Amino acid sequence: MHEIKQITLSEALPIRHKVMWPNMPIEYVKLPNDESARHFGLFVGKEITSVISLFVENNEVQFRKFATLLKFQRLGYGTILLKHIIDLIKKEGYKKFWCNARITKSKFYERFELELTDKIFDKNDIAYVIMEKIII
Repeated sequence: MHEIKQITLSEALPIRHKVMWPNMPIEYVKLPNDESARHFGLFVGKEITSVISLFVENNEVQFRKFATLLKFQRLGYGTILLKHIIDLIKKEGYKKFWCNARITKSKFYERFELELTDKIFDKNDIAYVIMEKIII
């Protein structure tokens, strides 16, 4: 059984760190505007398995630091969490959601109707592309 709920930044950080940049200090996975973001977690039992953070600006939502613990990957939990967040964004009336996707993960986001843009960049030798969905 799983549950999705809003969590604190301090609950999200350890998951981000373990999944995304385990060889860097935990400070590396903090974002400048994390304090004003909303953070969500998918729980299996009492354990947080997946996290995502939402940043709102100009009626647009950027989701960042979407991560699922390795032992829970490929079990559908990330999909469940992202579907929930997309439904929430639509319900709240936002007109666009987007992310900086690792190019190697872009096919995953295409399943949620996010489209590739021509905005590509590198960070720490990893290629990213901005992906977005306009909500009508």
